[in-house]
Amino acid sequence: MSDKLTAIEEALAVFGSVPTLEEMPRRTLGDKGIAGPTAAHLIEEVHSPFNLAYLTFTTGSSAFQTIVGVTYAELPDRSAVAREIFGRLNLEGGARMLVTYPPLVNVFSKAALDDCAVTWSHLSRSSRDALLLAACCQAPQVILGESSFLRAGLEQAEALDLKDEMPKNCVLLCAGTPLDQELIPVAARFGYEVHDLYGCQEFGWLVLDGVPLRDDISLVPSPRGPAWRELVVGGLPMGDSFLVSTAGHVCDREGQIITYRRERTYPEYEVIVRATPATTTEVIEKTARTVLRIKSRVVKVPHDVVLGAEVTRLELVPGLVDASAAPVEPILIEGPAQTRLFEAMVSAQRDLSLHAKTDPAWVKRR
Repeated sequence: MSDKLTAIEEALAVFGSVPTLEEMPRRTLGDKGIAGPTAAHLIEEVHSPFNLAYLTFTTGSSAFQTIVGVTYAELPDRSAVAREIFGRLNLEGGARMLVTYPPLVNVFSKAALDDCAVTWSHLSRSSRDALLLAACCQAPQVILGESSFLRAGLEQAEALDLKDEMPKNCVLLCAGTPLDQELIPVAARFGYEVHDLYGCQEFGWLVLDGVPLRDDISLVPSPRGPAWRELVVGGLPMGDSFLVSTAGHVCDREGQIITYRRERTYPEYEVIVRATPATTTEVIEKTARTVLRIKSRVVKVPHDVVLGAEVTRLELVPGLVDASAAPVEPILIEGPAQTRLFEAMVSAQRDLSLHAKTDPAWVKRR
C-alpha cells in the first residue's frame, strides 16, 4: 500500500465521522419489547431509518404480511390509548402481563407499556403447554393473546387438572383476531374477565369491548350495506366494517361497535385532501406517499387543494365506482380533532424534511 493510502487509512481510523458497521446503533427485539418466539417469523436484521420509531408487520389475516412503519409523532397517542386501556381494566398502577404473541406489543409500543408501568413477558415457545407453564409459574394479572388460543389453553388446563395452579382473578385481553365467544364461559369457570381489544399494527389499539379508545374515531357509512359502518381513525379509513348495535357488545353492553362481527370493506375508501393548513402542497404530497408506503392507505392530493386553510378537510370516496350504481356521496372528515392521526403523519413528514440524510455515500443530485 502506498504512503498516501496508508495516511488515508490511518486518518479514517482516527477521524472517521461516519460509523462502521460495528459502531452503528442497533435496535433489537429486546429494545422493542418483542423478544419472544413465534412460529410465524424468522429474525432478520435490517437497516432501519432514523425517522421511524420502529418497524413491524401486519398480521396477514386478510392479505400478504406487509411492513408497517411507526413514526415518533404517533407514540404520544399510543401511550394515551394504553393508559385508557389499563384504566378501564382498573390496572392504572401497573400490571404483570403475559404476551402470547410478541408482535402484539408493537401495537401498544414498548414506550406506551413503560409509561403505564406494565411489565410483560413472553412464552418460551408458541404453544399451549408453554402458555400453561408461564401462567402457572408467573401468575400474570393480564394475558394478552388470540382468543381461540386462550380458550384451548384453558380447556387443556381443565383436562390436566391444573385449574388450582392457574393465576387468580386474571384478565384475558383478546386481540389479533375476532373474539371467539366460546372463550367467555370457559374463562368464567376460572373466574377470569374477558375483554375484546381491536386495532392494528398500522394505527394501534382502537376499540375495547365495543367502546372507542381514541376521540378521533369516526363511524361512517360502509359500502358493505346499511347495517355496517366503516371505522375511520384520525381521518384514515381502516378498511374494516362492523355492525353497530344498541344491544351492545358481548363483553360490555355499553359498547356498540361489534368488533367480533367484522368484514373487510369493499370497495375500500380512498382519502382526498381537500384543504390543509399547509402553505405548500409539497409536504402534503409527501405525506400522502408516506401514508401509502408505511400505512397502506391511499391518500391523494388534487391540484385544487385549498392551502392555508384553518383546518384539514379530508374527503372519503370509494376506490372503485360502479358506473351503473347510484352515485355515492363523499364523506367529509374535518379537523382538527377528527384528523389528528393524519396530522401526526404530516408532522412526521415535516420533521423528516428538516433532517437531510447525513450519509455522504448517499447523495441525490437535484
